[in-house]
Amino acid sequence: MNILFVVCGEGLGHASRSTKLANHLKKRGENCIFASYGKAYSFIQKQTDCRVYEISREVTLEGSGGYFSIGKTLKSSLGIPVSLMKSFFTARRILKQENIDVVVCDTMFAAGVSAKTLGIPVLFMTNQNYFSSLAEPNVWYWNLFGKVIRTYLSLIPKKVLVPDFAPPHTISGYNFRIAEKENDWYVFIGPILDPSIHDFAPSEEIVFASFGGEPFKMPLYAMLKEISEQDTALDVHVFATSPGLPEEGKNFKIAGYVESIFPYMASAKTAIIHGGLTSLHEALYFGKPVLLIIDPYHPEQGNNGRKVEELGCGMMIRGDTVTAESLHTAILSCMQMKPADLRGLYAENTGAENFCRILDEIRKE
Repeated sequence: MNILFVVCGEGLGHASRSTKLANHLKKRGENCIFASYGKAYSFIQKQTDCRVYEISREVTLEGSGGYFSIGKTLKSSLGIPVSLMKSFFTARRILKQENIDVVVCDTMFAAGVSAKTLGIPVLFMTNQNYFSSLAEPNVWYWNLFGKVIRTYLSLIPKKVLVPDFAPPHTISGYNFRIAEKENDWYVFIGPILDPSIHDFAPSEEIVFASFGGEPFKMPLYAMLKEISEQDTALDVHVFATSPGLPEEGKNFKIAGYVESIFPYMASAKTAIIHGGLTSLHEALYFGKPVLLIIDPYHPEQGNNGRKVEELGCGMMIRGDTVTAESLHTAILSCMQMKPADLRGLYAENTGAENFCRILDEIRKE
């Protein structure tokens, strides 16, 4: 089958899981093509040898002082109707040119509508249809946006694919509102993980830290260095490439970009990460207690943090109120945690294989 992946370019989580899925499908003989933009466009070209088309962005996420800003995002998104039209027609051209059989939209919308008008089946991959943040848990604009998204998802795709465990263990569970009549519409296919993750045996040696490069997080890396100087029992390894990072110390190492973070994550006593779903599943696969540093205005990650705490797999702290003392205390607390054993769930829920079953059902139609 000819499968087109249309991938959101805001961050690399969407591109990461979609390329892993495509590489799996290629081994089955499927022909995969991509369309994306921004950093994800370049990332996809490095991660796969599939053809990659450039497509218009459909949203522009903006921040203020490093935190997510709904006001700036809306202001930057005033041209989105035009971008959606461009995306629609670009997708339509690719669909016809490549003779596409199935479209997988990873949090991209116009291509789904374009495929629908051509009678091409659409699968929509997402880890969210409801939006709220720690700082603004119930505000009108997120509620309205959620209703718009849920309406789209009820009309356009054949199935909505959630790369997460099924309830009650859904890490992204607080980011969904699913009506009972839509239960069959949403399929929790399970995490989509790189197969190489299985090659590394867990140990407990380092404090793994990789939680993004937004401006408000730079002082947190400095706090980590300060903590490492005070508590020499902690061997802190930072994985980040953003400018403004502190210099290395005796037990404070900066790795920057590495081909694979899995050997480092596997050797962690605890993993300090942001609340993105892909990173969370990678850390939890290795059974690591996670410490989440959350942007309190981000409309997804705080909800993931709530579920992580509920499952007993870690804890979260707000990035706008954390101090060196509270961060140190949180690290020590996390290191003492014994996370819930999720190995059975990971063994039973292989996202790529479950996706293939859905694809085979479409093939038979």
